[in-house]
Amino acid sequence: MIYTSHRIFIRNLTALLLLLGVHASLQADGPDLVQMLTSQLDISGEQATGGAGAMFEYAQENLDADDFATIAKGIPAMDDLIAMAPEPENSSALGKAGGALGGFDKSLGGLAGLGASFESLGLDADMVSQFLPIVSDYVGSVSGDQASALLQGLF
Repeated sequence: MIYTSHRIFIRNLTALLLLLGVHASLQADGPDLVQMLTSQLDISGEQATGGAGAMFEYAQENLDADDFATIAKGIPAMDDLIAMAPEPENSSALGKAGGALGGFDKSLGGLAGLGASFESLGLDADMVSQFLPIVSDYVGSVSGDQASALLQGLF
């Protein structure tokens, strides 16, 4: 019991330190995405970081490497944000369901996984549509209009 509590404490402490590192890195490089999301959507920093990370992870999985690099070029904390994206609890079931859709598996299955990631953060899946304009504006301000258009084109 003590061992389990200790492991949970260490995992939570590690997540907090990573979150603080992401926040500091984003703040040092321009507009603070996490602050923009928390203030405009009235959500926690953890939800903002995890949701943004999930969106960027979705972009990474659904764009070719050059297009994703266009989005990521102005965001030095991109790897940290993606690392903070929650793994949906039923991700394997979503993948199987997406596979059953034939040619639509990547987009529909991926969007379902993105919604599940948001739900694991305590957010409704429809919050993706509320994140998108804020994240897209941020990406446009740090990586350019082409990057913003690439991100918007995924949704």
